[in-house]
Amino acid sequence: MLRKSLFTLTFTAALAFFAAPVDVSAQAMESVEPFKVGTFAINDIPTVGLVMRDDQLIVDLAGANRAMQLRPQYSQMSIPEDMLGLIEQYEYGMKYRVYEIVNWLVEENLLSGSNRPSYVHPVASVDIMAPIQYPSKLMNAAVNFYTHACEGCNDDEFQSRLAQRKENRGVPYLFLKPTRGAIIGDGDDILMPYGRDEIEWEVEMAIVFGRTGKYISSSRAYDHVFGYMVAMDISDRGGRPPGGFGSGSDWFVGKGRDTFAPHGPWIVPKEFYGDPMERLHQTLVIDGVTVQEARAGDMIHNIPELIEYASSLVTIYPGDVMQSGTSGGTGAGRVERASGSGFLVDGETISASIEGIGTLHHTVRVEQSVPDDLSGSQLPPVSSYKTNR
Repeated sequence: MLRKSLFTLTFTAALAFFAAPVDVSAQAMESVEPFKVGTFAINDIPTVGLVMRDDQLIVDLAGANRAMQLRPQYSQMSIPEDMLGLIEQYEYGMKYRVYEIVNWLVEENLLSGSNRPSYVHPVASVDIMAPIQYPSKLMNAAVNFYTHACEGCNDDEFQSRLAQRKENRGVPYLFLKPTRGAIIGDGDDILMPYGRDEIEWEVEMAIVFGRTGKYISSSRAYDHVFGYMVAMDISDRGGRPPGGFGSGSDWFVGKGRDTFAPHGPWIVPKEFYGDPMERLHQTLVIDGVTVQEARAGDMIHNIPELIEYASSLVTIYPGDVMQSGTSGGTGAGRVERASGSGFLVDGETISASIEGIGTLHHTVRVEQSVPDDLSGSQLPPVSSYKTNR
């Protein structure tokens, strides 16, 4: 009975939404300028904003909407309070309202010179937050680039491994990360946990879902995509000490720590990006040294295949995120840096970029101490059980 009641309420709400008077003019069926969307702290208030004019301007979407609908020719329509709400409604009419706002801003010349109103901000004047606060699921593809599957191999070994993987790709391997705590926005510090000194980097494309789905075929995969953003999969390679259950490798230790999932700096809606399997070009730079660079052609499983696989396991919901994996340039195949370390060190700066989306900027910081009343059940420093270091 409860499930039936919930369905009735949801269905009734959906009918009310579609019955609401929404003026979608012919002009609003497309946007005169491309835009990105993100979450920004404006006057210390998290705000959904449009990113416009070569990523130089942030438009408070709700503020622009309020101003526009003061004009009698525009209908009344509310803007969702957060990014999850925007994503949920985007393909059900909200997209055309956003187009309408963009077209009005351009037509009224409100994005240039002295005409800029109070709801238009230079990007340098706002704090860029993680776009989605927070996805219900953050899925990650493990070892999904051929160059990452054979880090440190010589040419002969790599060619042999490449042939083997292409002949027997198998199915994707996915793992989950926490969302709140792990996800951070542009400019936030990446924290190396106390005593954990084998921390690595991975730049990845993040696919943001816009529609609910289960058993989504690869041929329909993009119908369920909202857009794309830059992501990193920060990893603790220090493992866990011997003894007990599961000695050695530990995916929660390796992937689930606070700050280990940088996202952003914003999301490009799919209509302004194109096919990522043709366009994707991702790079990661540490203190000026390019350590990773890859294109989609290096992927073992393409993005539609990843979506089909993920949705065969769990239902995908709007705002869920899946990271598509990283390329060579980590592990034994890493490029030498000025620090001389094989892992991240305190104070290093990381820039992770995807062409056509943007760049994440982060500084690495070491957690200096832990409380002195711990019982010993906590994860010990790497040096305490890796005696051959």
